[in-house]
Amino acid sequence: MQPLRKIIHIDMDCFYAAIEVRDFPELAGKALAVGGQPHKRGVVATCSYEAREYGIHSAMPMAKALKLCPDLIIQPVRSDVYRRVSAEIFDIFKNYTDIIQPLSLDEAFLDVTDSDHCHGSATLMAKAIRRDIEQQHHLTASAGIAPNKFLAKIASDWHKPNGQKLIRPEDIEDFMRDLPVKKIPGVGTVTNQKMHNLGLHTCADLQQLTESELQQHFGRFGLSLFNYCRGIDHRPVQTKRIRKSTSIEDTFVNDLPNLTACQAVIPRLYESLLERHQRALKKSHVPLLIKALYVKVRFNDFQTTTAQSISHKPDLTTFQELIKTAWHRQGKPVRLLGLGFQYQNPLTTHQADLFEV
Repeated sequence: MQPLRKIIHIDMDCFYAAIEVRDFPELAGKALAVGGQPHKRGVVATCSYEAREYGIHSAMPMAKALKLCPDLIIQPVRSDVYRRVSAEIFDIFKNYTDIIQPLSLDEAFLDVTDSDHCHGSATLMAKAIRRDIEQQHHLTASAGIAPNKFLAKIASDWHKPNGQKLIRPEDIEDFMRDLPVKKIPGVGTVTNQKMHNLGLHTCADLQQLTESELQQHFGRFGLSLFNYCRGIDHRPVQTKRIRKSTSIEDTFVNDLPNLTACQAVIPRLYESLLERHQRALKKSHVPLLIKALYVKVRFNDFQTTTAQSISHKPDLTTFQELIKTAWHRQGKPVRLLGLGFQYQNPLTTHQADLFEV
């Protein structure tokens, strides 16, 4: 029997865009996107809620965003400012618990099971944290409170922006029954469509399938789905983040017309990847053992493909072969190339390397 936990998921509301509006009040109430310039093939890092009404979203090409909203205001990314504000917000979290798992600059899990703040009430702690953030930084955050990370993350999105939702242990069964499958973290557009094609629309539908059937349809993710659709998640809040990969990518001002042009830029990307890998090694609290090399190719029609090869060491030749494999799938001009290392999980590899993950 797993001990009952109190988990809070804090998610800042439109973090980058909100900081821009805070620092430049004349932007308030306007369609705003933070990201790169369209003529340099920039993408949207985040956008205001006003911009979202036009269908704009994160990772969208800025040129497309401008077509959807010609009056869109584009603000450049101020990474140093966002990192500084993020660090100060995480200092607020530390006033309530030491068990904090960062997910990004603007998102984190907090385990407050043993915290005695607010008489031990996770709901009151979430309210207090959100109040502290608003008072000290003039920014809003949303929160989810639940017995596990999976449910807390879903709950934090329930009353956005500037709201929170509590899922109590006795609420889980009813809550999960009607939850749309697209609300499950990890279920993207493709998986959601596949589920709908199978007649799976809610978690109640998923609950009708056995673990074996879910794995048959969705691979390894099916094992997680078996628990998630029942609101079960035994993962602890990890105070030390386990790095899963290191990557580098480049979006080109002019499309790379053919495979030869793609292979010509691989050495430069490879050197940058090695430098990034070395920096990751110095920062990591556990060994970073490579288990695979992979490439990412985005064609000029925005279709994206990846290719991977199992390998335990960097190898330029392998990357050249992977690019060849990925490019031949469509054989079109390329707007983006990426290279990466996928790392082994140190929690499993230390056990005599019995299996790969």
